[in-house]
Amino acid sequence: MTTSTRRAVLATGAGVLVVGGAAVALEVRPVRSRIRTTLGIGQVADPVPSAGAGEPVFATFDSAARARPVTWGWATPPGVAPAGLPVLLVLHGRGDDARAAFTQLGVHQFLAAHVGGGGSPLAVVSVDGGSSYWHPRANGDDPLAMLREELFPRLHDTGFDLSRWAVAGWSMGGFGALLLAREVTAGRFPTSGELVAAAAGSPALFASAGATSAGSFDDAADWREFGDLVPGPATGSVALSVSCGVDDPFREQTEAYRAACDPAPAGGIGDGAHTMGYWRSLVPGWLRFVDVQLA
Repeated sequence: MTTSTRRAVLATGAGVLVVGGAAVALEVRPVRSRIRTTLGIGQVADPVPSAGAGEPVFATFDSAARARPVTWGWATPPGVAPAGLPVLLVLHGRGDDARAAFTQLGVHQFLAAHVGGGGSPLAVVSVDGGSSYWHPRANGDDPLAMLREELFPRLHDTGFDLSRWAVAGWSMGGFGALLLAREVTAGRFPTSGELVAAAAGSPALFASAGATSAGSFDDAADWREFGDLVPGPATGSVALSVSCGVDDPFREQTEAYRAACDPAPAGGIGDGAHTMGYWRSLVPGWLRFVDVQLA
C-alpha cells in the first residue's frame, strides 16, 4: 500500500475515500463491509423530520484566532427565545461548515421534534471550524481559541445560558467533541460554565500518526499531543456518548476509545456506515442524552 493510500482523506458523509483528489472505493475497509455497503445491508439513512422548525440564524465575525471570517449559526425550538437557554454546540465534519449542522444534519428540525415530544428546550449552535481537526495548528489557525475567546462571548451576548453546556459532532466533529471534553477535563479549556456532556458520531480517531488523513495533523508530535485520544479519554464530570456504525472505517478505533473509558460511555456500535443518514439517526439520542445531563 502506498503512502498516499495510507493517508487517504476520508470524504465526510460520502462513504468514499479521496486519494489525490479522486474518489475511490473504500479499499482500506474489510471486504465484508464494502459488500454490505454496496448492497445496502445494515445501512442507516434516516431523513430529517418535518417538525415545523424556524430557520436558523447566521452571522459572521472576523476571527483573530483563525485569521479569517468565521460564520456561526443557532436555532431554538419554535416560539422559544434564546434568553436563558442552555446550549448544545454541534461540531461539523471535515469539508463541511457551520451551515451543515442545519442544512444536512437538520439538527434544528430534530430539536423541534424533541421539544414537541416533551423534551426540555435548548439551543443548538454551530460554527465554522475549517478542516483543522478542531485543534491549534502550526499555521496559526486555532479553532479551540476561537470557540473559547470569540464564539462563547457571542453566545453570552445573545442571551444563552452557558452555566451548563454540551457538545456533539460527527466524523471530524466527533473527534472535536471528544477532544474538547478531554481539554476541559484537563483544565486546558477554561470557561465560565461547565461542560456536562459530549456526544460523538463516527469520531475520526486514528491509531497512529502514520494512519492520519492528509492535513489533519501537522506532524507526529501534533498527533501525539492532540490526536491520540484513546489512551487518555475524557474523565471526570463530562458524560460521554460515543457511537459508530459497524461498516465505518473508524469503527475499530471507536471501539478502542469506548473500551478505554470508565465508566463506559452511552451510545455503541450498530448498523450504519460513514454517512449523513447514519449521523441523522444519532441526533434524537444525542438530544435525549444532553437533556438528561443538562437537567
